Amino acid sequence: MHENEITYKIRGAIFKVYKYFGPGLFESVYEEALCQQLRWDGLKVQTQVEVPLYYNGVQLKSKLRIDMLVEDSIIVELKSVKEIEPVHHKQLLTYLKICNKHIGILVNFDTEDINNSIYRKINGYIPQTNETTEQ
Repeated sequence: MHENEITYKIRGAIFKVYKYFGPGLFESVYEEALCQQLRWDGLKVQTQVEVPLYYNGVQLKSKLRIDMLVEDSIIVELKSVKEIEPVHHKQLLTYLKICNKHIGILVNFDTEDINNSIYRKINGYIPQTNETTEQ
């Protein structure tokens, strides 16, 4: 399935979840409901995916945790906050780079207009490997 088809299905699932619950719940509720909806829609979904972090070739004890990974290709970052801040966009772009993924979706469920609270982000640079050089 092409990335555009996957993101189209993700957006549709977001609308379904938002229509059912509306704003004001915890992020964890939206995550669980969205995960279920995406699976009903025939997509493979992983939640709270731990990603190892490396610094100059050394694996750190800290790990990155992404909210959702859909079809092993699209990162979905969920928020339930009063307002999306610029740092939330930067966070998703950083996740895309670290995970070597091309497309991510940032969504804020705590909104009166879900249509204006879904953001598609693109990682313009995809390295060929995740390997780094040791120093």
